[in-house]
Amino acid sequence: MTQPPRLLPVVERAAMTQTPPPLGKKTKGRQRRENRRVEKKESRQVTFSKRKSGLWKKAAELAVLCRASLAIVVFSEAGKAFAFGSPSTDAVLGCADADALAPVPAADDVEWGALEALCRQTEAMGVEVAAEAERMSAAGKKVVEVQTQAGKRFWWEADVEALGEAELPVFARALQRLRDNVRRHADKMPSAAPPLQ
Repeated sequence: MTQPPRLLPVVERAAMTQTPPPLGKKTKGRQRRENRRVEKKESRQVTFSKRKSGLWKKAAELAVLCRASLAIVVFSEAGKAFAFGSPSTDAVLGCADADALAPVPAADDVEWGALEALCRQTEAMGVEVAAEAERMSAAGKKVVEVQTQAGKRFWWEADVEALGEAELPVFARALQRLRDNVRRHADKMPSAAPPLQ
């Protein structure tokens, strides 16, 4: 009796069809820094500033996502204090000073709701900005395409009649920028000719 052909598991089949990884990496990638003091004073100040802003961002994110009450106080090498708190540094530190560590009074749910709505609105605006940038890029490509099809040498020679409703404002703004740049350049040139009108 013959045995049926063995079916390879999906993982083994996938491994057989994949190409081997390239030998040797071209870059080191993102690596974890060794936790030791930065020797150069200028580099230390830059590192402090960048790490402090990153710490603030993470703390704010933690406060928003988890409705956590937190306070962070950081002192620079020069002794200057920087503080971040949610709902406020004073409220969090005031509770820490109290004999009984009572929970920090939370901000009103109305404030949290407004903050969450603002976050959603910001994300929506980011999507709209990306869509508008894509639309503007497509309109610019259309202008170049029309120009190329017409066999024109310069972009400003494009056939305006062939442009659509979305491309015309882009083209008009580009022409205005060109006019302004030419006027500015002409005004800088020392000549006896009167300025352009």
